Amino acid sequence: MQFLCLIYEDESIVDGNTDEQNQALFADYMKFTESVKASGNLVAGDALQPTSTATTVRVRNGQKELYDGPFAETKEQLGGYYLLECQSLDEAIELASRIPSAQYGSIEVRPIMMFE
Repeated sequence: MQFLCLIYEDESIVDGNTDEQNQALFADYMKFTESVKASGNLVAGDALQPTSTATTVRVRNGQKELYDGPFAETKEQLGGYYLLECQSLDEAIELASRIPSAQYGSIEVRPIMMFE
């Protein structure tokens, strides 16, 4: 089964970190990424650019509308994701709890819908 782990965090926390703190966080992410790669759980994963670079697209009454930034104002922003192959939701939750941002943000774990 595949699970998408959506990483939500307050961008201001990373922005307010020192260079040393951000380097340590990056090192923690690399350690986690290498561990799920080595275990065979990693399918894909990427970090996202800040929400200031986002464009939201809506179509209303056949007209395309573009907005700068994310869809909704929230305290935590989507910062990246991991797509993991796991035997169960319990395994996915265990791996998600090891994602560094879980210590100050949140990780949403969602099973991938498989179509046949």
